[in-house]
Amino acid sequence: MTPNTSALSPAASEFATLALPSAALANLQQLGYAYMTPIQAATLPLALQGKDLIAQAQTGSGKTAAFALTLLSRLNPRWFAVQALVLCPTRELADQVTVEIRRLARAEENIKVVTLCGGVALRGQRASLEHGAHIVVGTPGRIMDHLGRGYLTLEGLNTLVLDEADRMLDMGFFDDIATVVKQTPPARQTLLFSATYPEGIEKLAQQFMRAPQRITVAAPAAEQRIEQRFYQVERSNRLQTVALVLNHFRPVTTIAFCNTRQQCKDLVSLLQSQGFHALALYGELEQRERDQVLAQFANRSCSVLVATDVASRGLDIAQLEAVINVDITPDPEVHVHRIGRTARAGATGLALSLASMNEMGAVGKIEVYQNAPSVWYPLDSLLPTGAGPLLPPMVTLQILGGRKEKIRPGDVLGALTSTEGGAAFTREQIGKIQVTEFCTFVAVLREIADAACNKLNAGKVKGKAVRARRL
Repeated sequence: MTPNTSALSPAASEFATLALPSAALANLQQLGYAYMTPIQAATLPLALQGKDLIAQAQTGSGKTAAFALTLLSRLNPRWFAVQALVLCPTRELADQVTVEIRRLARAEENIKVVTLCGGVALRGQRASLEHGAHIVVGTPGRIMDHLGRGYLTLEGLNTLVLDEADRMLDMGFFDDIATVVKQTPPARQTLLFSATYPEGIEKLAQQFMRAPQRITVAAPAAEQRIEQRFYQVERSNRLQTVALVLNHFRPVTTIAFCNTRQQCKDLVSLLQSQGFHALALYGELEQRERDQVLAQFANRSCSVLVATDVASRGLDIAQLEAVINVDITPDPEVHVHRIGRTARAGATGLALSLASMNEMGAVGKIEVYQNAPSVWYPLDSLLPTGAGPLLPPMVTLQILGGRKEKIRPGDVLGALTSTEGGAAFTREQIGKIQVTEFCTFVAVLREIADAACNKLNAGKVKGKAVRARRL
């Protein structure tokens, strides 16, 4: 089933046309959700009827709200049993999904959403489950841990969501998914979302879904807002060309995609040696390191995130100015997924691809897939356009203490804007504040970083002294 998204009229795309409770519709209006995105318009009417769906859509297309509204419509808030389960490939995506579900669940009182992912002690997660949960969001491995220990039971489940199923398959989770699904009631509704359609999706559908309807929605016309440029490189100058590209275009935030972990490490070393604030993201990083890297990139205190495809899946970074394909991916769908990280929410973006002669076959596949020729630029057009190193506008401060100490973003903001203990900073000088289990990350403008760190160390957060350091 492939809906003609161009034929969807604004009237047909209003959330008010859906069979949702009035409180849910009022909450959507408060959140600024007026019209459905193409994936929402194509899936929600069928999903709200209880049908199983295989929906193919890119990250950032609004799919989270599509399945969240569906599973919330089937919940009984008075029954404290796990009634919905969302499986995600990474902890970062699970955290994003949890936040979105909680926003959409505000219309109902007392909906409990629990996130179960690795990198966090099982004990605290077990306690959360014992207090009662309606919805669980998590990664397959950690969900299996809780099921195996008897901390989690799924007898009351009515909705199962497989989010970014293709990446879970890429990461080798097929058997884990199968193990989890076998412990759910056969009469449940299953919603599968995927950016691509590998063979494993069909296998999942045949084993675990009931007459699923397949929906494919073309990616929003972000491609028209993305300026794609190709540069021919040699193996010997590929990494140095990344530095030339950055010094020429000077984007505030960039994701540079590499095909291997070693290429990531080599590129980060080169960029850091030239004064760039670059960090690497690949599968083997410890969760603590991963949290630090992602916090710095998301709050604009890191200029370049050098990542592999699997490690970067589930990231949704606002205001991403550029994507650099350091290596050409052999899969054209992955290429489109990579470049689609930029030009979100009506913005424009740059997609800069470096290709050697032996990658021209992969470039040809991309041209066929996108139905457009690649546009090539000479390397000698990459000239520096700014004075001095490319520095990010923000700096991240890390505070020892997080959710365990009941710290909230407002507590940190209050400590920094307070007139006690020296000069107060303004709200405009403080960026994103992210509270994790054991620590808190706060972004501040570069010029106040040291003073802000000193103020936190000299003062108190939530009435207690804290230790802060500059990352």
